[in-house]
Amino acid sequence: MDNPIWSYFFRPPQEKMANIELMKELPVFDSLSTGELVQIERVLHERHYGPGEVVFNEGEPGAGLYIIKKGEISIRKKIEGDQELQLAVIPERSFFGELALLDEIPRSASACALSQSILYGFSKPDLEHLLERNQRLGVKIILNLSKLVSRRLVKANENLEQVQAQLNRCKEHEEG
Repeated sequence: MDNPIWSYFFRPPQEKMANIELMKELPVFDSLSTGELVQIERVLHERHYGPGEVVFNEGEPGAGLYIIKKGEISIRKKIEGDQELQLAVIPERSFFGELALLDEIPRSASACALSQSILYGFSKPDLEHLLERNQRLGVKIILNLSKLVSRRLVKANENLEQVQAQLNRCKEHEEG
């Protein structure tokens, strides 16, 4: 299949099944049946990135989430001028950018490929189209996203409490 159009729409069955197995590992697709995952697999957009290539920039409108089939992605935040702080390295067989499926807020950080990477994009319009065709499937995905965001918010609050406690100890040490 040398023609990219044919290879995009008619992936070999083993590749489709590999993508479905990958999605089964991701909490955003938790409790979805194989048939439901097949529906999602059909709308995934394959993208290739070289080392150092930007997936998206901080401040850009969020289009959707990305599933990492191959490679690693660095999540970076701008600080003081042109400096960047690496917030996380997202490994192969993970995902990032899921907030863009729920809200149209600008990206809060940048994403950049650390190595040769293959990503699958799942956009908000894709999710909305699924909701129109299969409300139950769309609701399952949104519930999974809500659970995920909720867990991350709890973890962020715990981290904030730890930082605040450390700052208070430092302040007490300086005063004492």
